[in-house]
Amino acid sequence: MIASGPRCDDDPVIERAEVVWEPSSDAFESSQIGAFAETLRATGVVDAAEYASLHRWSIEDLGGFWESFADWADVRWHERAPQALVDRVMPGRFFEGATLNYADHLLAGGGGLVSLSQTRGRVELSAQDLRREVARCRRALEGLGVGRGDRVAAYLPNISETIVAFAATASLGAIWTSCAPEFGVRAVTDRLSQLDPVVLFAVDGYVYGTKTIDRRDELGQIIAALPSVRHVIEVPYLDRPAVAHRPDGPAWHRFDELLAAAGNDDPADDPIADPVPFDHPLYVLFSSGTTGLPKPIVHGHGGITLEHLKTHRLHHDLRPGDRFMWFTTTGWMMWNYLVSGLAVGATVVCFDGDPLAPDPEQLWRIAA
Repeated sequence: MIASGPRCDDDPVIERAEVVWEPSSDAFESSQIGAFAETLRATGVVDAAEYASLHRWSIEDLGGFWESFADWADVRWHERAPQALVDRVMPGRFFEGATLNYADHLLAGGGGLVSLSQTRGRVELSAQDLRREVARCRRALEGLGVGRGDRVAAYLPNISETIVAFAATASLGAIWTSCAPEFGVRAVTDRLSQLDPVVLFAVDGYVYGTKTIDRRDELGQIIAALPSVRHVIEVPYLDRPAVAHRPDGPAWHRFDELLAAAGNDDPADDPIADPVPFDHPLYVLFSSGTTGLPKPIVHGHGGITLEHLKTHRLHHDLRPGDRFMWFTTTGWMMWNYLVSGLAVGATVVCFDGDPLAPDPEQLWRIAA
């Protein structure tokens, strides 16, 4: 930490302030990245005693790195690939022949959810609660005819229902995409009209700071612009009368009622996630749209599972029992990144609302 001291025009002075924090001397050895390096040394893969040599090996031997990491991270393969890297030419061909499912990793990690909001009270889901809710949502989506390759869209905030709906969609091999409810009609339809979604999850509105934002009119316009949507699943966040919908329009459901109708059985014996090929589409993110329509960018089950496990475990040292929060909306890729904290056993903390309400210390209070 650097602080400026007294200065004058001919004698600028910079004073070094007190060091507030520094890593311990055994930080590498006591971290997960250190544990990974030790496993590589013990198994004779590579002797990387510090970060620089480990990083150098990871980019020189891509196949060796990803195969070793997948083994160390206990990736939940249904079928293993004969090799990690088939072709190094960009964009590369990795783990051909392997099958897995990203949602399987979310639900097996043991992490739960804490959902905080200015619209409603605190919601907590244990790992078992989360698994049960995802199983119910999966059965509900199956009942609506959703299957592998179908697109499921969301106009939802960063709340527990969004993560449940996403995990259920992924478990079926359907393809997810989301827009934040503060997006305007044009911003949403420019994105979703490129995907032809068959199901749309949506809220009726939300609270931001001191303002109650009603989104029923916008939701009606979005639905009218998406003729592919067969079912709308509304999360009654403000609990106001539903959007007026045409008899010839999509079928309308309430999230809580739909899941209740799907049953409340113990999901232990349910097929919680269908195996899909390594490159099978998981979700679609979008560019900002500064040059024409926002560009859809497809991410696969295998690539996201491995990349997010690597980042959370080796970069963040995120572990089972930790709590992980990133202030984000569902319209930003950091929401997808946040959700993956579940895959390493962390409890994910969602926050929906104004981070500066009632004052700039709000996020610090949440952290505390």
